Amino acid sequence: MPRAPLWRAIVALVAVAASLFLALTQSPRLGLDLRGGTQIVLETKDSPTVKADEAATRRAVEVLRQRVDALGVSEPSLAQAGAKRIVVELPGVRDPREAAEVIGRTAQLTVHPVTGATDEPGRAKPAADGSRTLPDPDRPGGRLQLGPTALTGDGVKDADAVLDQQTLNGWYVTLDFRSKAAADWARVTGDAACAPQDAPQRRVAIVLDGKVISAPGVNADVRCGSGITGGSTQITGGFDEGEARDLAALVKGGALPVPVDVVEQRTVGPTLGAAAIDASIQAALIGLALTGLFIIVAYRLLGALATVALALYGLMSYAALLAVGATLTLPGLAGFVLAIGMAVDANVLVFERAREEYLGPRAQLPDREPRASGAPRSMAKALHTGFTKAWSAVVDSNVTTLLAAGLLFFFATGPVKGFGVTLSIGVLVSMVASFVVTRALADVAVRRRSVRARPRLTGL
Repeated sequence: MPRAPLWRAIVALVAVAASLFLALTQSPRLGLDLRGGTQIVLETKDSPTVKADEAATRRAVEVLRQRVDALGVSEPSLAQAGAKRIVVELPGVRDPREAAEVIGRTAQLTVHPVTGATDEPGRAKPAADGSRTLPDPDRPGGRLQLGPTALTGDGVKDADAVLDQQTLNGWYVTLDFRSKAAADWARVTGDAACAPQDAPQRRVAIVLDGKVISAPGVNADVRCGSGITGGSTQITGGFDEGEARDLAALVKGGALPVPVDVVEQRTVGPTLGAAAIDASIQAALIGLALTGLFIIVAYRLLGALATVALALYGLMSYAALLAVGATLTLPGLAGFVLAIGMAVDANVLVFERAREEYLGPRAQLPDREPRASGAPRSMAKALHTGFTKAWSAVVDSNVTTLLAAGLLFFFATGPVKGFGVTLSIGVLVSMVASFVVTRALADVAVRRRSVRARPRLTGL
């Protein structure tokens, strides 16, 4: 009797060991509906210069993604819905108003030379060259007359919130400029350094969305015409930590190409997510138990081995989700539970084909009844034939499911996409569990003398 290939047992052992290691050392990434957090639906609007079409909305999604990443939100989800809507999911964020304020701002950053100071109202709306008159943040009631735009936020390479460790006067924001913007910054500060020490012309104004957020004066040690070199500066203004981080996120993310309005926002509490996880675990255990009971009744020993493989399938599916970094959502859990029932299909096809092969054309045969042409074949050979002949049928049935899951993954958004991911992983892992793990266990079982002496015990 040929021995079972050793490689199959080794692959099964390695797969189970790797899955157990991942399950014990990593935690799943939970989606908004399981972890709790904030969901915001934004809608793009036309600006005086840009039409809010699908392309502009797509660019807005990229800017928002940089802002959300800079806010430090774990596993955020941003998806375009239609031509003008954007769905933003922020797991763990409990204040939807604050989140909406940060990610929904236009965030147009500009830097201007200060040409003078006045107490009279002036032109708040920018002229064609960007010059305007805006309230001075350092002098209540005062206004700064600003010259043309020297550089914009497009020239900022990086922005970060930093705590002032020396004076402990709060937080400030550092700006690192790109090469051309660094030269523009040196030019505007060099021009400002030529003004007298206390003159308003020695200041440089940093404007965000039409508001002067900082207007520092150039230090006395900066030479006239040389300016501040090095390509970096600081924005000060008595910020607390949250304000500094929000400002850094806005500047780093850049300006939105079109304005956006918040059309819907909701908060999901962690209690609902915990209840959903508990219910899904309970459903998975019940589904596993009922499926295992059915297959044990139908196929006895082989069914019991398939149930063990089914439990290992659940472990390997969970480990595969961890390995690919998939975000687990409530529909994703539903796909995971659904795949448990589908995982048994391959075992049923294999065992039925092996039973037919073992019994031959005359299926109603008492245990160990001797006969010439219709005598039972070797159980090991029958099982080998069952796995070999059922392969094409298993592949055909699973390919259709993979096609449907693939369509959900590529064309759906949000939780429905998560359902497609978990269903795809479940189908692929079920084939490995059936044709590697189950087969390795069955090969060992049917080669034992005690099992060969009791063929009815095997279920064949």
